[in-house]
Amino acid sequence: MPIDEKDLKLLELLKNNAREPTSSIARTLGVSRSTIQSRIERLERSGVINGYTLRMSDEYERSRIKAHVMISVAPKLSSRVAAGLRAFSEVTSLYAVSGPYDLIAVLSCQTTERIDALLDEIGALPGIRKTTSSIILSTKFAR
Repeated sequence: MPIDEKDLKLLELLKNNAREPTSSIARTLGVSRSTIQSRIERLERSGVINGYTLRMSDEYERSRIKAHVMISVAPKLSSRVAAGLRAFSEVTSLYAVSGPYDLIAVLSCQTTERIDALLDEIGALPGIRKTTSSIILSTKFAR
């Protein structure tokens, strides 16, 4: 599906605030409200917009302890490991990567004790050969 410059601007506005009223978006982009609604519906139907989500406040996010966990997986067990990691609500994202590790998991927990316990639980999953973790000290910027 072709996406034009107005679609890209619309998507950027929705990424910043998915609850922004269509009338406000229309004013910002210089088009009618019905045009914005039609574009949003077209982007949803085509799968460009896959859904909407909740974004937590910066204050709440700063109260969470986050970690990156690099994971080495036994050959042919990557999908089983991914399914096991998906079961932990504190694993907020999982990336397949190149290099000495196969996956990087991002954790978000309320306490260091929970991160410690979660790392033990992750390490015990069948198919995980090795993990290395890093606690995130601060976020310089996030988009």
